[in-house]
Amino acid sequence: MRPARPLSLVITTYNRPDALAAVVRACFMQTDKNFEIIIADDGSAANTAACVEGLAQAAPVPLLHVWQPDQGFRAAMARNRGILAARGDYIIFLDGDCIPQRDFIARHRALAAPGSLVAGSRILLSEALTQRVLAQGTDLCATSLATRLGWRLSGDLNKVLPLALHWPDLGRTSRKFSWRRIKSCNLAVWRSDLERVNGFDEGFTGWGHEDADLVVRLFHAGIKRKDGAFATEVFHLWHREAQRDQATSNRGLVLERAAARVTWAPQGLREHI
Repeated sequence: MRPARPLSLVITTYNRPDALAAVVRACFMQTDKNFEIIIADDGSAANTAACVEGLAQAAPVPLLHVWQPDQGFRAAMARNRGILAARGDYIIFLDGDCIPQRDFIARHRALAAPGSLVAGSRILLSEALTQRVLAQGTDLCATSLATRLGWRLSGDLNKVLPLALHWPDLGRTSRKFSWRRIKSCNLAVWRSDLERVNGFDEGFTGWGHEDADLVVRLFHAGIKRKDGAFATEVFHLWHREAQRDQATSNRGLVLERAAARVTWAPQGLREHI
């Protein structure tokens, strides 16, 4: 069963309009254009709003900007607001510094299955290559395999094989839980499943593990996980590491919930309604 209705792509951003513009332009060039874009903005300054307004003028798909005041790292709330603004039954989460390949939407649609989420994959770019890409407006998706191999050999990409090979939708589903590749920068979940667990828990403050918490709760709610590697890769632009003072306590909370088989977010989608 594939989602026939338009998908919803929720892109999280915060004060990085140059990267966001590169990401959204790549979204405009998707082979499958049966989707909408919701920019889930965690309190960016006015230049991001101006960036989105400019992009909207050339958008071949619906584009909506959902903004919240800057009160620290509140990505969970931003994503929840994006979910609530979305019209699609199937929601793909992408970060505003992750550039999708041309068939990103098409491959996520092909992997979608009832009772499953898809944990996507990413290719990390170096700081130097990221700066060149943004300064020169390089279309990463149009680069040749030879160019990518050169970047890999120079250390500007952390891997290249998933960009050259694609696995079919076989053996991707796991009935066991794994902590590997839990990244909301590339994650697809049915809206009904998000509502079943009350979305992201906004009680997670500061950087870290709100995405793992969601996936753990979905797992305990009976949602299986599909591996999106060798199909859904995005180019993850370099960025300076965020403050991680809350990371240890956040991880501890996730581990506690995993042991207790918690499914419901105490502070999530329902609280907005």
